[in-house]
Amino acid sequence: MLRLSKLTDYAVVVLVRLSHETGVQTSPGIAATTGIPEPTVAKVLKILAAGGLVASQRGARGGYRLLRPLGAIPVSDVIAAVDGPIALTACVEGSAVECESQCLCPMRGRWDPVNEAIQQALSTITLADMHEASIPRAFRIPTSTAVPAAE
Repeated sequence: MLRLSKLTDYAVVVLVRLSHETGVQTSPGIAATTGIPEPTVAKVLKILAAGGLVASQRGARGGYRLLRPLGAIPVSDVIAAVDGPIALTACVEGSAVECESQCLCPMRGRWDPVNEAIQQALSTITLADMHEASIPRAFRIPTSTAVPAAE
């Protein structure tokens, strides 16, 4: 089974939450509205900042803000920021992990097309797509009448 880490799931929730407010938000504030424990939110925000998805602002009015709108953040970027490169096996071309039976394996390099297909699929789904899918259809604003989001 292909399964993402809990931190990746939390990262998506945190990023969607950051999109709901203009300006910066604090990790305690995000924790209070999402139900994710504050230490976990803080950890996720640091990972997302290192991955270039959010920016941090220090000081009394500090916090975090999105660097891109949800529609410009593919799921693959979140997964890569939190869990590292997307790959089903360690024997993908260019992988930092070496398989002990790599030189004898008849499947060496054969997983590359599968990994590329998964990477491509995850690159086409944005956080905006995921957020919209969570809104009941009856409450969705039709795309043609949607008001552009302020950045």
